[in-house]
Parts: sequence; structure tokens; C-alpha cells
Amino acid sequence: MTQIDGSGESEDGSSPAIFADAPSSVSFNKLRKRLIRQVRQAIADFDMLKGQKRWLVALSGGKDSYGLLAVLMDLKWRGLLPVELVACNLDQGQPNYPKHILPDYLEKIGVRYRIEYQDTYSIVTDKLAPGSTYCSLCSRLRRGHLYRVAREEGCDALVLGHHREDILETFFMNLFHGGKLATMPAKLLNDEGDLMVLRPLAYAAEDDLAKFAEAMTFPIIPCDLCGSQDGLQRNAMKAMLADMEARMPGRKEVMLRALGHANPSHLLDPKIFDFSALTTEKAAGSPLSDRE
Repeated sequence: MTQIDGSGESEDGSSPAIFADAPSSVSFNKLRKRLIRQVRQAIADFDMLKGQKRWLVALSGGKDSYGLLAVLMDLKWRGLLPVELVACNLDQGQPNYPKHILPDYLEKIGVRYRIEYQDTYSIVTDKLAPGSTYCSLCSRLRRGHLYRVAREEGCDALVLGHHREDILETFFMNLFHGGKLATMPAKLLNDEGDLMVLRPLAYAAEDDLAKFAEAMTFPIIPCDLCGSQDGLQRNAMKAMLADMEARMPGRKEVMLRALGHANPSHLLDPKIFDFSALTTEKAAGSPLSDRE
């Protein structure tokens, strides 16, 4: 199902239609402006608009993807986002999935959309033992279908709703369990080299997105319809970060900044810094050696 010509504006054009029932309180407006500012900063820092004309916005029905779509529609309405938006939900065949919620909502807010049905749930449950965590395999299958839909819709990028906490949790999972320094990048070229993967919410806090979703009364679809939850490793990272933030407020923001200030010469990877080229002035025959 695809809606082709949605303007995304309210009837009088005074705001994006997705904000028609939004609160008018000072606190909500501050939150809205903060999310707009953070998304604009991420778009600028990672040059996300370069060569871009149309984005496929992955919409799961959770708070993060709804928040992403709302902020992008807000930026577009303000004339600050010169790309077309196509929202896409992948119906993966989970039991009791409420198929009507997203089409009804997307038609109401007037955004172009596509609902894609692919029964990946049956594939996952067939390959994994009962009681296993489905999320990793499910995510890989979902990403492949979203790439295909992006190509079919003529999009230049797949845009995802991962936020600050997702990025930090992934960093620590790689650090503790993968033995590497890596995380979800805000901008990534896919393996085929034909699509960008963008994460405009990279600087946005999960707590802010939760408050935003509650204020906006998004029709949230639960993520546990399949009976599986996120893996224990990610849950442990989430708990660790929450404990750090509670004991040392502001640590999450500091850690996020650290990911943007890597110093290769002060790490231990000769693939990203040429340690063999380091030499003293004396060894290089510098005139300094004559003064000793």
C-alpha cells in the first residue's frame, strides 16, 4: 500500500500534520526545538544531504522511528530538509501484528508511505531454537528487504531511528565482547555501494525521544510480538550506562563526544597510524644531535 502525494502539512499549512495534536506547552516546545537542533547538527556534521534527493525512513512503530519521522517532517516543513521522504514499514509476519495502525496513522498525517509484507518471522523461528533471541537475525533480514525497497522507491538513503544510547551500547558491546573500537556510524555506505545508511538521531537522547513520543501520543506498536527481547548483552550495556549516568550525570554526553574525537596515535592499531614512521630527531640526523 503506497500513498503517493501527501504534503505532510496541516490543512491550514501552519505546521506539519503530524503535530496537529501536539501540546503547546513551553516544555514540549523546548523538547521539540532540542531534537530539531540535534538532528540538524548531525545532518551537518556528517554531510548527510550530499547527493541526496529522496530518503526511505524506516518506521517500526516504536517511539524512536516515530520521533525520527516527526522531526524530519518538521525540518522539511520549515524548508530545512530538501529531500523527499518515503516512510516504510516492514510487516514481518509476527503473530497478532496490528496491520491497520501504521497505514491509518500515515494516511492521517499525509506522508508518502509503503507497507511491505515479508514473513521473516517464520524464517527466524525455523532457523533458531525455541527460547532464542530473534533480534539479531531478524534485524539482518529486515535490513536486506529495506535496501531492496529503497532501490525500488528510487531512494538514495535508508534512514534509521538509532539514537545516542543505541550508539553507546553498541560501542561497549564491541569493546567488551568483540575486542574492537566500533559503533553504529551516523553515516555509512552499504556493502553494494549504492545506498547510504543515515542515523540523524545520533545526538538525540533516548529519554527525550520517550518524552516526545508520549507527548505526541504516537500509536506505539510493541516490539515483543514475537516473544523475543533484545539480547542480554545489549540489556547489560543499557543497565551499565544508566548506572553511570545516575552516579555521574552527563557521562553519556561526554562518551558520545569521545567517539567523535579519536586520536589514532594514542591507540594501539598500526593499521590506522604508522608507528613505524615515528623517529626521533637524533635518529633522523637532525641538527639537534650536534648540540648534544
